[in-house]
Amino acid sequence: MTAGGDQESDTGRIEAFSDGVFAIAITLLIIEIGVPHVGEVGSLFGSLVHLWPSYLGYAISFLVIGTVWANHHNRFRLISRSDHILLFLNILFLMCVAFIPFPTALLAEYIREEAHRSTAVAVYSGTLAVTAVFFTLLWLYAAGNYRLVDRSLDPSQLRAMTRRYMLGMLLYVVAFALAFVSPVASLALIVVLALLFVLPEPEGSGGARRTRRRSVRE
Repeated sequence: MTAGGDQESDTGRIEAFSDGVFAIAITLLIIEIGVPHVGEVGSLFGSLVHLWPSYLGYAISFLVIGTVWANHHNRFRLISRSDHILLFLNILFLMCVAFIPFPTALLAEYIREEAHRSTAVAVYSGTLAVTAVFFTLLWLYAAGNYRLVDRSLDPSQLRAMTRRYMLGMLLYVVAFALAFVSPVASLALIVVLALLFVLPEPEGSGGARRTRRRSVRE
């Protein structure tokens, strides 16, 4: 640990706490899908079909939260130590993750109503955009000048990851703007982004590849 200023510590507790928040957030999604009452539509099948907005919101948000968790996990494989600023950037990021079930419920409730569809999608996409901003800030802080990552990591891979997250953040902002023009296009972009970040990263960016040190030391 450093003698003064922010003390560096192991990231294990941060990861454990983060995993707990992710688990709760992703579990809360299913609570919004209630058992239908047959009398509302006339048949159980019809009642189940009537819940399609809830299924849609659940599927999109489960995919998004799962993808964000995987990327958070992969980045903390590279972050070897923590400090006070990283801790609170992660807290702000998790605050956004924990909030996702609310705009998901809002989306499911109002996506069928043309008068409110844009607002519901804007709140949903805006939440994801802010989440992406805090995730990117967390990574920029940790990786900048090798502040909290191992200095043996390949700098070209760090730059590639930074560009990837910057692009993702900007595209989430685009999805937010699209919500006011075409809510369907906004949701489609969100799904595409989630699928893109599900794909394996370029070889070496997951943390295995490191710069070669001098093999012979005098």
